[in-house]
Amino acid sequence: MRPVQNVLVVEDSYILLDIVAQLCASQGVRVIEASSGEAALTVLRGRGQEIDWLFTDIHLPGLIDGWTVAEAFRALHPDRPVVYTSSGTGRNSRAVPGSLYLRKPFQIREVNALVRMMIEGISDTDLRAAS
Repeated sequence: MRPVQNVLVVEDSYILLDIVAQLCASQGVRVIEASSGEAALTVLRGRGQEIDWLFTDIHLPGLIDGWTVAEAFRALHPDRPVVYTSSGTGRNSRAVPGSLYLRKPFQIREVNALVRMMIEGISDTDLRAAS
């Protein structure tokens, strides 16, 4: 039996935040929620060591965007998975190495597949190959 994973989900749309959190929870992943980049950085400072992977919107309200959140997460965990999401064009030079990108609007099956990949222990090498 695999240990329970923790994901930090950073999303300013409460509907999407709730959907992603429910999908993760339905597969046994413990969810820590943040609705802004500032809130996400606060979570990382207080509970960063317990977070196994990050799911973050790129465009967040306030001064801290998803790129910055991912950089802070990777400073704590250089090899742990990062998933970016946005309705924009996708990849950016600010993306952390080996990250994944999920374009909005995404399908529930896409999020379910992504959560299953994380649960099965996708490695940073696998992430690089997938991105």
